[in-house]
Amino acid sequence: MSNIATTYYPQSGSLVVLGAGESGVGTAILGKEKGFDVFVSDKGLISDHYKEQLKAEGIAFEEGQHDEVRILNAALVVKSPGIPETVPLVVALKAKGIPVIAEIEFAAQYTDAKLICITGSNGKSTTTMLTYEMLKRGGLNVGLAGNIGKSFALQVAREQFDCYVLEISSFMLDDMYHFRADVAVILNITPDHLDRYDHKMENYVDSKFRMIQNQT
Repeated sequence: MSNIATTYYPQSGSLVVLGAGESGVGTAILGKEKGFDVFVSDKGLISDHYKEQLKAEGIAFEEGQHDEVRILNAALVVKSPGIPETVPLVVALKAKGIPVIAEIEFAAQYTDAKLICITGSNGKSTTTMLTYEMLKRGGLNVGLAGNIGKSFALQVAREQFDCYVLEISSFMLDDMYHFRADVAVILNITPDHLDRYDHKMENYVDSKFRMIQNQT
C-alpha cells in the first residue's frame, strides 16, 4: 500500500542519497530494504554516529566530496532538505531527467499509515508534538517524524505505526510532488527563509501550499 496512489518513481536500481544526516541515513536504510543499490554522498563530514549506522547496514558512502559520475547515473536521488535547488549538482541531475525528491516523498510510497502533516512559519514543532501526544494518549498507534524526532523513512522501514504526525518544512515541500497528506495543516505563513525563494514572499507562500497540492 502507498500514500502515493501511482508509483511515479523507479522501484529498483541505483538510489543516491545526498546528505548523511537523520533523514538521509533513514532513507538509505529503507532504500536498501526495498532492494535498491544505495549510495550515500555528503559534501561535508559525516558524524561518527551515522557512519556507524551505514557501516552496520553495509551501505556504501562517501564524505567530503561528491562522485558526480556515480551520482549522475542514479535512477533516483533523495536529497537533504538543506541542499538548495540551485546547487550545480542538483541542476545537473534535473537536466538529465533524474527524479530528485524528499525523504518524505520517498518513504510515503511504502506505508499505508494515515499521515497528519503540519507546516507553518511558526509553531509547527509545538503543534506537531501536541498533536502526537494527544493521539498517543488517546490510544492510537502513532509515530512522530518529519522535521522532528527520528527519520520517517527509518520508521517506515522498522516500525509498524497506524498513523504518523509529520512536521513538514518548506524545504521538504519543495521536493514533494505526488505526496498526499491525509490531514494537512498550514498554521501560518510569515516571511521566513526568503533567501531560498529569490527574496519573493509569493514563492515562499507557493512552497507552503504544496502541502495541499494532491489532497482529494
